[in-house]
Amino acid sequence: MAGASKNNEEQIAAWNGAAGQTWVDAQDTLDQMFRPIEELLVEVAAAKPRSGVLDVGCGTGSTIIAVAQRVGSACRCVGIDISEPMLESARSRAEHAGAMASFVGADAQQHAFAAGSFDLFISRFGVMFFDDPVRALTNLRHAARDTAELCFVVWRGPADNPFMTAAEHATASLLPPMPARDLDAPGQFAFADAGKVRRLLEASGWGAIDIRPLDVECTFPERDLLRYATRLGPVGRVLREADEQTKARALALILPAFEPYVDGALVRFRAACWQVGARAG
Repeated sequence: MAGASKNNEEQIAAWNGAAGQTWVDAQDTLDQMFRPIEELLVEVAAAKPRSGVLDVGCGTGSTIIAVAQRVGSACRCVGIDISEPMLESARSRAEHAGAMASFVGADAQQHAFAAGSFDLFISRFGVMFFDDPVRALTNLRHAARDTAELCFVVWRGPADNPFMTAAEHATASLLPPMPARDLDAPGQFAFADAGKVRRLLEASGWGAIDIRPLDVECTFPERDLLRYATRLGPVGRVLREADEQTKARALALILPAFEPYVDGALVRFRAACWQVGARAG
């Protein structure tokens, strides 16, 4: 991709490889886990008549499909993502659901959107991976109508989200040292600093910025815990390359670390997020 940095090229390669396929395989678990956030974004979309909604980093499409089903065919609903495995799943799911949603395989930070294409931009954990967030948010501002709104949900910091780092802490003595999380680099917690998020939006031409804490109880079936804990996130990436003995030893450490979150047939945890809103006008 012309103009892509090394970081961006790595993101594109990862999400079109093992990372993207892992999310496709786990899409039902992840969609259930983050259903409360999806419902919040659907309510935002349905709060007033819309002519165009863009889901940034749409993944396997659950959120924009739900929006399309709620707002009807008068609104153009589009998802954009760099991961073709995830988009292939999204297109299939939209067709199966009879939802009027379309999908674009592109980097939202560089894609040539037509000016004034959308009046709402949403994202469920999809905007933290840009290597140049100002460029990305400026590009979205270019695609915004004068009255357009932005609403996305991102993670607060790792200390606020112990569930998300439980596997890393549990296996620290067993697995090779993982790179320290750089909160200024693209990744899960890249938008953890609310002040940073505000500065990025201001630099990108967005106004009426509203950043508020959002704490959500998330659940998913306990039977899916093993797959979640050993395939997703930094530990999942390491274990994909590990030998069977190491995997077995890691499993013996990981599952007890999640016991505090198991409630019968469900896993429950609190997702500590920011709900970020802004306006183009």
